[in-house]
Amino acid sequence: MSGRAVLRPGDLPRELPVRAAHASDGKGRFRLVVLCCLGLLVLSFLVAVGTGSVPVPVGHVAGILINKLLPGAVEPVWSAGREAIVWDIRIPRAILAACVGAGLAAVGAALQAVTRNPLADPHLLGISAGGACGAITALLHTGLFLGLLTVPVMAFGGALLATAMVLAVTRLTGATSADKLVLAGVAVSFILMSLGNMLIFMGDPRATHTVIFWMLGGLGLAQWSHLVFPIGVLALTVPYLIARAEDLNAMTIGDETAATLGIAVTRFRLTIFVVCSLITGVMVAFSGIIGFVGLMVPHIVRRITGGSYRRVLPASLLAGALIMIWADLAARTLLAPEDIPVGIVTGFLGGVFFLGLLRRQSG
Repeated sequence: MSGRAVLRPGDLPRELPVRAAHASDGKGRFRLVVLCCLGLLVLSFLVAVGTGSVPVPVGHVAGILINKLLPGAVEPVWSAGREAIVWDIRIPRAILAACVGAGLAAVGAALQAVTRNPLADPHLLGISAGGACGAITALLHTGLFLGLLTVPVMAFGGALLATAMVLAVTRLTGATSADKLVLAGVAVSFILMSLGNMLIFMGDPRATHTVIFWMLGGLGLAQWSHLVFPIGVLALTVPYLIARAEDLNAMTIGDETAATLGIAVTRFRLTIFVVCSLITGVMVAFSGIIGFVGLMVPHIVRRITGGSYRRVLPASLLAGALIMIWADLAARTLLAPEDIPVGIVTGFLGGVFFLGLLRRQSG
């Protein structure tokens, strides 16, 4: 026999079965969380679409939706006016809210991994401000030279420019720590917001009111023809992020650990920034600046599902969509018939959450 030690079944640590049981319990809990989120998302969607100045029963909302997808499947018991309100106005708005919430939550989770900073999100890193600058330029100065593509393309360009500025600032100043990266993002955000305000000041006064309302974050301009862009960008980017979940897990530990696992750290981080810029730019183009969703949702999700990005990303998508639908519902109903910009609601909730997060970290 060789001198190698032979591992016998009795030599295995007693903790292994326990750990396996915990892993199994974690998967079961994750499935339960996903099922609960999906159920709540469907119910919230129906409630949000049925709520407004013209109330529509949830059963009628479901019937209208089924009839549009399967003509003649349900006998109409509602008026044509209510059907138009539900199908042409409220359903596109609810779908846009879900897309924006899901996209920003996914972006926040990814940025927190590659920067190793729990306070990172597209708003604090200046990506949202860059997207807003690009969109403002298209709306007030260049015109829609690419048709409906103009605003999303310009917003993506602005978000990408903001990302490049943050990375350039950190490299020039040697601010490589995660905290200083966020500070660089805040500085870039202030600069780009000032530039955006200047662009508004120099633009057509007749259009500035609409643009200012849009900058506060709003979903009132949602249309079926616009939804192809946020849905399309999520369909392109979310599978990539989920496929790289293990790499995101490695990045949370540190660059050296990630490099030993074969990850090209610099290139991967840059790719994630570009993907996040694309998602943020497109969402900003159709919803304005909506802050703190990307900060709040990943933290809430991690406390429920654990830290693995194989669970954090899918759960963040669902939770972000759910929170955004309810935030938009609050924006529509708190001062009805006035429509509050949804960015005010998410900003208030996010600010309170941010303070709580700082207190927990300092404690």
